[in-house]
Amino acid sequence: MELATWLAFFAACWAISVSPGAGAVAAMSAGLNHGFRRGYFTVFGLILGIWTQVLIVGVGLGAVVATSESAFLVIKWLGVAYLVWLGIAQWRAPPTPMVALADEGLRVSRRSMVLRGWMINSVNPKGTVFLLAVVPQFLNLAQPLAPQYLVIAATLSFTDLVVMAGYTLLAARVLGALKSSAHIRLLNRTFGSLFVLAGTLLAFFKRAG
Repeated sequence: MELATWLAFFAACWAISVSPGAGAVAAMSAGLNHGFRRGYFTVFGLILGIWTQVLIVGVGLGAVVATSESAFLVIKWLGVAYLVWLGIAQWRAPPTPMVALADEGLRVSRRSMVLRGWMINSVNPKGTVFLLAVVPQFLNLAQPLAPQYLVIAATLSFTDLVVMAGYTLLAARVLGALKSSAHIRLLNRTFGSLFVLAGTLLAFFKRAG
């Protein structure tokens, strides 16, 4: 990939990462409930989800998702169900401050947070269709594709790591200022509603053409 092409893609990646979505909600939710250092493990899962999406597109499975109505619908409704389930779980979460969770040993494992992030970004046909629509504009078909896909995945990962760190840190800072159960409950329900909203929007998403 030529430098000028990469710079254009790099700029596009920042716009993609900053735009609100299920990943941003997940990062903020993790920061709210677990603080920055622990919550950031969710972001690692989101990055694994990005690599999964790039792999799907790179091996040609993305074309199947984009052209097969049945495959698209199965993956889409899995994504919808997962986001809505996350929303309901967040809505019903007890209004317990993070400090109390740490004292009582009730922390969610890092592995669970990574898995949660991966599920959010990998079970999302919108991401696959987006990569199919955008990535070909930056590919040089006369050159080997595998190295170009590696550059694309690495670039997307870098921008997402930076942007999601900001989202996670923002929520963690807000968490540090919260003392009452009422505040914690309000934020849990806010993030729960945002997960359900993301799932609802995904339910209305249709593949191009």
